[in-house]
Amino acid sequence: QVQLVESGGGSVQAGGSLRLSCAASGRTFSGYAMGWFRLAPGKEREVVAAISGSGGRTYYADFVKGRFTISRDNAKNTVYLQMNSLKPEDTAVYYCARARSNYIGGGTWAGSDNYEYWGQGTQVTVSS
Repeated sequence: QVQLVESGGGSVQAGGSLRLSCAASGRTFSGYAMGWFRLAPGKEREVVAAISGSGGRTYYADFVKGRFTISRDNAKNTVYLQMNSLKPEDTAVYYCARARSNYIGGGTWAGSDNYEYWGQGTQVTVSS
């Protein structure tokens, strides 16, 4: 069983930054792609970003391009989401997820069904 534990959420003013971390259990971390999703009140869950097992390929939702950066440290079994220039509409619970494989090309990175394990989420609140 894989466990994912997010941290780093909090409250910031618009324009501020936060860095989310997601620590994963297991010895095959580098063999799987990872993703970040978010869920805001009254909205459906949406993908934010994803990264391949090696970290060589990254994918972003249009609404975070240029502001958020996903990265990973396989030696630490951790994936990160650096969030800059935060906006009030970024307010949500952010979840990390481990994909079912290392393949997230062809648009599969954006589908929540392609992720097998999920963390408990961390709240991000951005005030105007």
